Amino acid sequence: AITAGVFCACFFDRDMVDRETVKKLPLMQVDAGPTDGEDWARRLTEELTALIAYQKINMDSDNDWFTIEPNATGTRWVGRCWFFHGHNRFEFTFQFDIPALYPRSPPEIELPELEGLTSKMYRGGKICIDIHFQPLWQRNAPRFGIVHALSLALGPWLATEVPELFSKGKIQPTSGGAGAS
Repeated sequence: AITAGVFCACFFDRDMVDRETVKKLPLMQVDAGPTDGEDWARRLTEELTALIAYQKINMDSDNDWFTIEPNATGTRWVGRCWFFHGHNRFEFTFQFDIPALYPRSPPEIELPELEGLTSKMYRGGKICIDIHFQPLWQRNAPRFGIVHALSLALGPWLATEVPELFSKGKIQPTSGGAGAS
């Protein structure tokens, strides 16, 4: 493991994103998806290298907040993410599949434990990213990768939603559990 039919009122406060960290994230060079054979293997190597670099940046700044690992083909990713609010830690499982049109389409990150708890989520626990992150991804595809989806979509989503869900009593701090009540 490597240590946001229905209107969705999404968030994206650019001030919440650490711009200096984002500037340090490597951009992908290989334009390939899961059906592209050897090119996908090269892209996957880039993705893993970028994730390792991001984790090092986070650990060096005492700000690590997720673990993640792919399946053998790199098409399904599962991890744990955590967020601190006040003195409380909230931890959740997240997952996503690499879409058929990747890297032109971003992965749809799911937090199944939080499904139905916020309007900023779609069925299946997929976080809402369409208003702010989706256009950013489109402008930067195919250079953006998984690391960008985590840092520019999942991270800000957690920073916005976890405090609100906690204040409404919909989630409780993690104490050996998943964080959802």
